[in-house]
Amino acid sequence: MTTAAPETAGATVDPPDDTTLTRSGLGPRGCGQVLLIACGALAREILDLKAQNGWDHLDLTCLPAILHNHPERITQAVRDTVARHRGSYDSIHVLYGDCGTGGLLQAACEDMGVQMLPGPHCYSFFEGVEKFATRGEVTSFFLTDFLVRQFDAFVWKPLGLGRHPELLEMYFGNYETLVYQAQTDDPALTELARHHAARLGLTFERRLTGYGDLETAMAGWARSAPR
Repeated sequence: MTTAAPETAGATVDPPDDTTLTRSGLGPRGCGQVLLIACGALAREILDLKAQNGWDHLDLTCLPAILHNHPERITQAVRDTVARHRGSYDSIHVLYGDCGTGGLLQAACEDMGVQMLPGPHCYSFFEGVEKFATRGEVTSFFLTDFLVRQFDAFVWKPLGLGRHPELLEMYFGNYETLVYQAQTDDPALTELARHHAARLGLTFERRLTGYGDLETAMAGWARSAPR
């Protein structure tokens, strides 16, 4: 194994701004032996967990979060990233759910011999995959901390709701509730999420989920990895 070039070794580094994480992602950070390949929408949460638990042997790179608006591109982007970095790490883990790939990402990870998070999407593993599945909330629209901050970039502008408000009923007429899955207890984010619910004409519910199965998976990988 070759050693990954340390971009930020020995220092606590804040993630890029949300716009950068949305459009460009995050280059590899650290000098550990395990690489986490994640969606840019999870960068803050993963870096927080690394800092809180001293998981310096876990490095992170993120693909652009906006890939979620083009799920057909996610699998190949993950394949390319694994191929690019495989020689520099003992093991690689993929921090995505299925995320609209129709099982293709899971099949690719199995083919490459890398582990990925369970569940259909980040909403499920923040809440807990099993718990989320039992709720069966087909009339709920979900936001995380990141998506509350980036609501316009991921929802309002791509759907053209500012230019064509008549589309609101077509896109959201079958929804009843906007569920804000809060990873952090931030009153300002809660009010912003409530505002988004009002814009969509939905009732509002907040759930303080924390990091859910994301933290559980990372803890397991951290324990099994050499330091």
